[in-house]
Amino acid sequence: MSDAYIICSRLSFSWPDDTPVFEGLSCTVGAGRTGLVAPNGAGKTTLLKLIAGEYQPTDGSVTVDGVLGYLPQSLPLAGDLTVAEVMGIAPVLGALHAIEAGDADEEHFTTIGNDWDIEERTRAQLDRLGLDDVSLDRPLHTLSGGQVVSLGLAAQLLRRPDILLLDEPTNNLDLDARRKLYAVLEDWNGCLLLVSHDRALLDRMDRILELDRSEVRSYGGNFTAYEEAVRAEREVAEKNVRHAEQEVKREKREMQQARERAERRAGNAARNLKSAGLPKIFAGTMKRGAQESAGRSNETHAARVGDAKARLDEAGRALREEQRITLELPGTSLPAGRTVFHGEGMQVRYGGRALFAGDGVDLTIRGPERIALTGPNGAGKSTLLRVVSGDVQPEGGRTRRADGRIAYLSQRLDLLDLDRTVAESLAAYAPAMPEAQRMTLLARFLFRGSRAHLPVGALSGGERLRATLACVLFAEPAPQLLLLDEPTNNLDLVSVGQLESALDAYEGAFVVISHDERFLAAIGVDRWLRLADGRLRETGAPAGLAPES
Repeated sequence: MSDAYIICSRLSFSWPDDTPVFEGLSCTVGAGRTGLVAPNGAGKTTLLKLIAGEYQPTDGSVTVDGVLGYLPQSLPLAGDLTVAEVMGIAPVLGALHAIEAGDADEEHFTTIGNDWDIEERTRAQLDRLGLDDVSLDRPLHTLSGGQVVSLGLAAQLLRRPDILLLDEPTNNLDLDARRKLYAVLEDWNGCLLLVSHDRALLDRMDRILELDRSEVRSYGGNFTAYEEAVRAEREVAEKNVRHAEQEVKREKREMQQARERAERRAGNAARNLKSAGLPKIFAGTMKRGAQESAGRSNETHAARVGDAKARLDEAGRALREEQRITLELPGTSLPAGRTVFHGEGMQVRYGGRALFAGDGVDLTIRGPERIALTGPNGAGKSTLLRVVSGDVQPEGGRTRRADGRIAYLSQRLDLLDLDRTVAESLAAYAPAMPEAQRMTLLARFLFRGSRAHLPVGALSGGERLRATLACVLFAEPAPQLLLLDEPTNNLDLVSVGQLESALDAYEGAFVVISHDERFLAAIGVDRWLRLADGRLRETGAPAGLAPES
């Protein structure tokens, strides 16, 4: 096993506006598979960028011992680059082809170096990750989001790194591609640090690191073991808080009782002195003594109350703060059976190839259907949603939409202007909503205070998804049809649960593309469609994905 490692020592980082992300963070990652978990916006992606050298710390240091490969969360999904160029092998391939054509220029041999087998090695990496049908000269913009992720990972593995940083590597991957990635990482014997919300992937880790503010806690075992450990910690912390609260109440009660006893003694003493006819000077001395004694008692009890409150504060800090988005989707009152979209013979070409076979695809969506659209990466699922939304016009066939608004959430998260703030974005989508109501809504999506005024371009992937959800779902008028393309990408596990609950309560129709088996099983899907080989077919729920009763 590799002896490569990562050391972060007293690491601090702040944004240009001096907003701190970390202060004095220290951790070590050695050989084996390590999963990094934390709520959205806690700084997981920022930490990976610091380790990769894309960001520079404001204080502290990062030590990386070994060749590093880094797969970021945001990958280019458009452009004219070819697969060979993305893989970084285009110059070597060009030199090889020139030599094969009889050009013996020495510069070609220098370019090739020891990489005479580069095409075979590249092809092997692509095949391992399910890209066996993707040619090296294929343009990047013709690939699906999932294919781009697999391509990015193949490019990193081709470099034979000692250390591998992966940020949400299963985003957009279909089930088959996920399983291939799992197999590749199970064979990994170097130093792996990955950020993911994919439970199945996290359960293949050797240990879990939890990022909480500027502290990193390490847990041996996989994600299931981590959850059990956290649950046990929470139970102990809650018990300690209850005990500390009772202790504070007891000390306050005893302090009050001591005050009342002192007041009664002082009253009795005054009456006894008066009835005994003692001189005033003697009576005053005894009264001052009683007051001083009562004061000392009060100070003692006040100190004990203070100590009890300190123990309560300490117990409270041990409790984990769970930030949950509060998501209630707008009512739609969509009548049952009403047709919100109808398309027949829809024909689309994308990247120079026909996506739908024969005479095209037919699709009718009625209210309040809950449709899951499945199929392999590259089959055209996202393009079909864009046809339904009206963003893409088919070259052939007919489409018809009802008057109700269609809300489309792209997996590319390119809907919002990167220079606008979150608050400005929501104002653009819901201009009639009072500002106070918009700020309350954003707070429910965890954009509180200054975070609501951050530019969209400065948000993490999960935060950007939350901002896009807020704008799409609460735009005016309320949507009667939701088109959701991989909506759980980048959402933390708590937020995924909130989205599940919201969709379960939604009264309109929705079509969702997702490769998240747990998510699909939880949102009450009643119609399953599969797009493959250019054909759209009605299917039953895949085994294990039937909605829970």
